Amino acid sequence: MKRFIFALLTVAVGVIVVAGAVLIAQQRQAEPAVLAATVVGTAETPQGTLPHATLELSIYPQASAAVPGPTSGVNAIVAETDQDSWPFYWPSTTLELPAHTLVTMTVHQYDSAGAVYNPYFATVQGTVDGTADFNGMKKPGIAPADVAHTFMIHQYPEGGQPYFFLNVPMEGVAADAPNEANGYPKPVDVTFSFITGDPGTYVWNCEDPCGDSYVQFGGVMSERGWMSGTVTVV
Repeated sequence: MKRFIFALLTVAVGVIVVAGAVLIAQQRQAEPAVLAATVVGTAETPQGTLPHATLELSIYPQASAAVPGPTSGVNAIVAETDQDSWPFYWPSTTLELPAHTLVTMTVHQYDSAGAVYNPYFATVQGTVDGTADFNGMKKPGIAPADVAHTFMIHQYPEGGQPYFFLNVPMEGVAADAPNEANGYPKPVDVTFSFITGDPGTYVWNCEDPCGDSYVQFGGVMSERGWMSGTVTVV
C-alpha cells in the first residue's frame, strides 16, 4: 500500500510539473503584439485606385539601452540567455495588413552585410514595379554580398488560401560605419510597395544566414519576435 501511495504521489507531482511547464511555455510562446499598417488615403496602382497603407519596421544588429529588443512572449527564453548577440526586427514581427490595399513598407536597416547563400534572395520579388528603394535609389536587387537580411512573405505549406509571395533584400551598412547617438550607425532605409489580395494568414522570415547552429539558420532565424513572424491580411 505504501508503495502504491508513493507511486501515485510521484505521478501526481510529475503531472503538476509537466502541466506547469506547458503553461509557462504557452505563455512565453504567445505571439508578439500586433503591428497594424495604417491606412493613409488612396493611391493609383496597376489595379486601379486602391486604399494606401503604410508600415515601418527596423532591423537592429543587437539590443542596446536605446532599443531593448524582444524580451517577452516567444522571445523570453532567448532573451534571458543571449539577448545582446542577435539581430531582430522591431517593434514587432506580428504584422496585420488590410486586404486589397497598396501597402508601402519602410525598413530602417542598421546591421552590416553578410552574404546570402542563394543569389535569388538578393533580388526584389513581388513589389508593384519589381524594385525597392535603397536610400533613395530604386533597384531590382542588390549584390548577394551586400545583403544584411531579407524580408520574405510566403504561404504556409498547406496553402489553401490566396497566393502571396514577397522578397526584398535589406542592404547592409558599411562595416566601419560610425555609431550615432543611439549606439547604431545611420541606417539604410529600404522602401517598397506591394498589393495585398483577399484575407489570409502567412508567414515571413529572413533568408540571410544570421543565426547559429546548422549553416547559421538556427536559433533566432525561426523565432517570432526576432527574424521570423506572421502576416495576417484582413
